Amino acid sequence: MGKWKKAFAAYHPIVHLLMAETVFVNLMQMMSIPFLAIYLSETTTLTPAYIGLIIGAGPLAGTFGGFLGGILSDLFGRQKLMVLSMLLMAAAFAGFVFLVHPLLLLLVSLLLGLAASFYGTVSKAMMADLTPEEKRFRVFSNRYLAINLGVAIGPMLGAILGISGSGLAFMLAACSTVLFALVLWIACKKYQVSAYAAADQSAEKASLPQIWNVLKRDVVLLAFVVGGILLVTVHGQMSVTLSQYLRENIAEGVALFGVMMSANGFTVLLLQVPLTRLVERYSLFSRIAGGAALMAVGELGFAFSATWGWFVAAMIVFTVGEILIVPAEYAQIDQISPAHMRGTYYGAQSVSTLGSFLGPWAGGIVLQAYGGPPMFMLMAAIAMFSVVFYWLGRRLHEQRCAQDGVGRKAVS
Repeated sequence: MGKWKKAFAAYHPIVHLLMAETVFVNLMQMMSIPFLAIYLSETTTLTPAYIGLIIGAGPLAGTFGGFLGGILSDLFGRQKLMVLSMLLMAAAFAGFVFLVHPLLLLLVSLLLGLAASFYGTVSKAMMADLTPEEKRFRVFSNRYLAINLGVAIGPMLGAILGISGSGLAFMLAACSTVLFALVLWIACKKYQVSAYAAADQSAEKASLPQIWNVLKRDVVLLAFVVGGILLVTVHGQMSVTLSQYLRENIAEGVALFGVMMSANGFTVLLLQVPLTRLVERYSLFSRIAGGAALMAVGELGFAFSATWGWFVAAMIVFTVGEILIVPAEYAQIDQISPAHMRGTYYGAQSVSTLGSFLGPWAGGIVLQAYGGPPMFMLMAAIAMFSVVFYWLGRRLHEQRCAQDGVGRKAVS
């Protein structure tokens, strides 16, 4: 019991609350949003093409919404934007239930994408603000675990309750999100978390001209973002093109894809914590490079596997690479960000989700033209090529720190 109390006391209570809310937000989204196409087809007269447009609009808005949210949180404060983003998410969930006009549904999807990206970026920044630097990698790792926990539980819980994709699921998500926003607001008041929640209270408040001047000349950030886009391109194509390849080329390929996605989720849940402890002795660059190599090996496994066992094994290898990369990317951005611009830098990193569009698009083109194995081999090459940008960013940052003599800590 004392061990658990000590572990709990190691982090700020608001960090624990945000971790719980991360599980909750993803749980509610997975109970409703994956079934949105079915829900809209049953409750409206929209065509499949327009339903696809509505659903795709949200992630597209979220690609750049995180960047905007990070800037706004540096300008106006994390606490306010966190609560606002949750209220906007609640309004979007309810909007899918009460609105039927196609244009309004499209706007609601855009609103949900923006609000969810605001929440993701600002919650990371607030966690970092309230956590000492040496503990942030573990916090980012635990946050990644919390996301996957919500993703794993949400569809299952919705199915057990019999509300998956129903209007009740969307309304439950809306009401619960409002409740959690209220809890967060009260908790911030109780623990006297300031609007900016900065661990370094001496940090100056960012101004918009200052943010722009820093961003436009920070080639280190640009290198890391490009590397992130490449890795997300590899990860983003995995579920879309892999499912198509298995369906067309492997006996009972759809069932195999379901098993592989379950293997992905369970691997994260089982190995996230021990792997985090194991790799903490290595530099962030080593973790990212190792993760990229494992993702490449996983892609090559997809290319040359012919049986269920080899496909599942390749997915496990791919997932271990994913586990190594995600928290290390967050920690790396944290190391190069000024304290008063942490939200902006985290938001810039969220632009890497552009790869979620590029991956399925480019992967689909190669899959159709040349088949599965060449497409998987291309993705393996992209994963390894991303390491070049992380290496370049690390070297440039080390040179900048050496020239300044003081300032931000060199990327490890």
